[in-house]
Amino acid sequence: MNKLILAFEIGFLEVTIWDILDILIVGFLIYQIYKLLRGTLAFNIVIGLVFLFIVSNVVKYLQMGMLSTILNSFVSLGLIALLIVFQPEVRRFLIVLGRGTMAGRENILRRFLGKEWDTEQKDATIQSVLKAIKVLSKTKTGALLVFSRDANVESFSSSGVVMEAEISSQLLESIFNKESPLHDGAVIISEDKIHAASCVLPVSDNPNLPDHLGLRHRAAVGISESTDVLALTVSEETGEFSIAKNGKLTENLSLKQVENRLKKMYEEVSVIID
Repeated sequence: MNKLILAFEIGFLEVTIWDILDILIVGFLIYQIYKLLRGTLAFNIVIGLVFLFIVSNVVKYLQMGMLSTILNSFVSLGLIALLIVFQPEVRRFLIVLGRGTMAGRENILRRFLGKEWDTEQKDATIQSVLKAIKVLSKTKTGALLVFSRDANVESFSSSGVVMEAEISSQLLESIFNKESPLHDGAVIISEDKIHAASCVLPVSDNPNLPDHLGLRHRAAVGISESTDVLALTVSEETGEFSIAKNGKLTENLSLKQVENRLKKMYEEVSVIID
């Protein structure tokens, strides 16, 4: 074969391996955008822009110059407006794309330094959290715990009180005690430590969230929309557990289900490292 690029013919068309790769990448990007924007106002706007784009190309093909120019201007301005108005969704999309790269970088660094994931420490962390939320649930004490897999948590913990304390059920119960000055906010758990307490988190503006959700649950969803975290809440009204991940909230979880979700989160990290 004289050609360096593999190709095959379909009728009168010659399709190269790069054409197939191009289609797969575009399809993947469209799917990711759909997942991030689904159920939001931005999704409807994107559909409108896609419609305008199709119509503008049809008009251009029919050589309707004036109408084509007007529609192209609308599409261009619409894309700029979309980036400005829906900056959080764009940020989430970039975070999703960057997770794989950051995970690979962390993998190489840990292998280079010879550090292995401390399974026993993770189990101890999970058991301390479970013991604490069990007590908080019985007393109907509201709580919000954010588990970050990234070492860099300063972007959303700077509003609270930095602690860098060892995790224990007694300390968590004390923080969320209604008489504690730190109870009205989120606890950030990172690298098996209580990194900060009384943190103010961004509140989700997703219109599809149930009306009965309070500020604590909306903050859990909000932080999970923009950051790769798992947010665990204890309801002050019912004592029930909820978990927010990737902008989705799962309510009315049992203690065992919470344990499984936490273990799964740490197992995902272990798979990345291995």
